[in-house]
Amino acid sequence: MATVHLRIGDLVWGKLGRYPPWPGKIVSPPKDLKKPRGKKCFFVKFFGTEDHAWIKVEQLKPYHPHKEEMIKINKGKRFQQAVDAVEEFIKKVKAKEQALHSLAEDKNRSGGDKGKANTTERGRKNSGKKVKSRGGKEEMTPRKRGRPPKEDKELTHAASSTVSRMGPGTVSGFKWQSPGSSLEPISKRLKILEEDTRSTSIQAADSTAINGNIIPTDKRIGFLGLGLMGSGIVANLLKMGHIVTVWNRTAEKCDLFIQEGARLGRTPAEVVSMCDITFSCVSDPKAAKDLVLGPSGVLQGIRPGKCYVEMSTVDPETVVELSQVITSRGGRFLEAPVSGSQQLSNEGMLVILAAGDRSLYEDCSSCFQAMGKSSFFLGEVGNAAKMMLILNMVHGSFMATIAEGLTLAQATGQSQQTFLDILSQGQMASTFLDQKCQNVLQGNFKPDYYLKHIQKDLRLAIAMGDSVNHPTPMAAAANEVYKRAKALDQSDNDMSAVYRAYIH
Repeated sequence: MATVHLRIGDLVWGKLGRYPPWPGKIVSPPKDLKKPRGKKCFFVKFFGTEDHAWIKVEQLKPYHPHKEEMIKINKGKRFQQAVDAVEEFIKKVKAKEQALHSLAEDKNRSGGDKGKANTTERGRKNSGKKVKSRGGKEEMTPRKRGRPPKEDKELTHAASSTVSRMGPGTVSGFKWQSPGSSLEPISKRLKILEEDTRSTSIQAADSTAINGNIIPTDKRIGFLGLGLMGSGIVANLLKMGHIVTVWNRTAEKCDLFIQEGARLGRTPAEVVSMCDITFSCVSDPKAAKDLVLGPSGVLQGIRPGKCYVEMSTVDPETVVELSQVITSRGGRFLEAPVSGSQQLSNEGMLVILAAGDRSLYEDCSSCFQAMGKSSFFLGEVGNAAKMMLILNMVHGSFMATIAEGLTLAQATGQSQQTFLDILSQGQMASTFLDQKCQNVLQGNFKPDYYLKHIQKDLRLAIAMGDSVNHPTPMAAAANEVYKRAKALDQSDNDMSAVYRAYIH
């Protein structure tokens, strides 16, 4: 294998984990950023994004020799924008280089003409200092050249190290190394963090950037449940090129996805039989159990090697039971509940919490990229359910508190809009806060996350606290408010309709 010689300023293709190569430039890292231990690596700034990462040298290829190869295998819109950004950078470097070259030639010609006309005059115009010669006469010494301006220096260096050194034939016999956790990205694009708890996070702040360039798995994907969350998830799986077979209790909900290229399964068992990996996302523990254990259910389609991913928000005991029955038939099991809303599901910006079969988690990589902005692997089955209930307990309690504040503001003669404006300028500012408060002020309770579901999550979180003798008084109080809202026929409205529990 030929040796790869790279240095700061070089344009490269950087391969980040399991993801497609991306164009970037080797740059100097921030002074306070330590270089990872182990094999030699470079700090790469990626074009078309604000992302950067430490990349091992064996995961880098020079830009020009491999340009055509990379363009053939990557077709995403954001990828093409990144390539365009590289080409624009190269044009600017060349233009600057030509300008500097022309300026130097003009100076040389100007200096030569003046020398022919009047050597003495040339000497006067050159700035310098007078020194005494051996004969005692004062003479002029030429001025020493100073450093070029910083901008010129950077562009000149970039030109010499990227444009001139990246000609064809620089590298041969170069192969990508298998991806691993040795990469240590430090910013937004993708982070793979290994902690002492053995939890792993694969994060992407810009889902569009990542989703637009994912390589869909060649495994056949099944999806059961096309509710508020499931519909958005399936839409994004199809958009990113996955082969998806769908089933829903109300069959009419499948029609739209069939038009978009999905296949139809007549029963959960049939979907599992037809597919390699089957996901499900239903409303509660009872629905999750019925889907697996009921007539023509998931379990009837499970055989050795079949994979089942439970994305419903359920209690730990339920998910452990489902795991046991699936694996008892030789199947592989992963729990992967999602944090988010209908809007985030539609936008492919969910957060996935996974636990169970680690290799199945890896197999679901392209699916998780399509549906979410980040995913976390939390270890053994049950951990994801616990974490999900804790998160939703906080969300539910927070929403109830905001509703209480809005109604108290109104009761004391304060402007609810001003209350929201003040909150939005402080430390509590968030998209969630703004959207839910606007729902209340506009009287728009179209469901983004069902009120009945957040009440169910609060109930399950309280029970989980009881099981470990941990007090949950705040959640218990919030749960009572949601129960009152349900009694006021708000179950199928958005969780922000808890506001109505305070005004009736």
